[in-house]
Amino acid sequence: MAKKTIDPSSRVFVAGHRGLVGSAIVRKLQADGYQNLVLRSRAELDLCNQAAVNRFFQEEKIDYVFLAAARVGGIHANNSFQADFLYENLAIAINVIHAAAEYKVEKLLFLGSSCIYPRLAPQPMQESALLTSALEPTNEGYALAKIAGLKLCEKYMKQYGNRFISAMPTNLYGPNDNFHPEYSHVIPGMMRRFHEAKIQNLPEVGVWGTGTPKREFLHVDDLADGLLLLMQKYEEPETINIGTGHDGTIAELAELMKAATGCPAKIVFDPAKPDGPPRKVLDVSRIQKLGWKSRIPLRDGLALTYQWALKNEAFKSL
Repeated sequence: MAKKTIDPSSRVFVAGHRGLVGSAIVRKLQADGYQNLVLRSRAELDLCNQAAVNRFFQEEKIDYVFLAAARVGGIHANNSFQADFLYENLAIAINVIHAAAEYKVEKLLFLGSSCIYPRLAPQPMQESALLTSALEPTNEGYALAKIAGLKLCEKYMKQYGNRFISAMPTNLYGPNDNFHPEYSHVIPGMMRRFHEAKIQNLPEVGVWGTGTPKREFLHVDDLADGLLLLMQKYEEPETINIGTGHDGTIAELAELMKAATGCPAKIVFDPAKPDGPPRKVLDVSRIQKLGWKSRIPLRDGLALTYQWALKNEAFKSL
């Protein structure tokens, strides 16, 4: 029997639809004519509550799941709230994946993250690098939860035949990101500092670390395109990378950010702050063989994100 394929009539649950990734998936699906999206806020459905999740799946008759809900943050947040990140992300993964199996969901896509690869994984990072050496200590709680989730998908597929797949995105940015001054990821956090330096006419803007680590960044709208393609075409138990396949230094990112925000301040690096892993870039050869590659250059994506942040008052005091 031919496997069913997601189409505009499918009942699609986007878990985490208000976040960076989930909102991009919703934009993509709506643009492509998907009309039966099932969306729930955290107040409406607590994904850490197994009974509530089970009732939801039983009542809603979901066909497809994009599991983008997660507790996320940058280096400081990940390191400061390790127990919270481990518990909440583990609970979300276990509850949603198990309920999807119990109530016969056609297909589920779980989101990992490139930060869960070993700290010193060979570069560019292939999917086979997972669990081959030690994790980044500042990120261990989050990483363990995400690894458990994608392994749960893999084991359900191998043992029961459930079409539960997982993707491993690189560092993401774009609309609906978290611009918190302490707990954001590198791009929104840096963008906020450059914006504040500009409007306050500061002579300098500080950037965490030495500027030498190399990072890869993917616009979240590119990610959404790739995730829909995976939902349509990918049927393997092993996780699959999704990124640009290109990286640059944090110092280069700072120069691009300076241009995107129009900030004239001098860039000053703070080597007392943590750098994180020395390099992180994904091997994206597998997903490119499926016919996907990123389209939004970093320079353009930063400019688009800054305009969105200004329009949506993302830099207001928190």
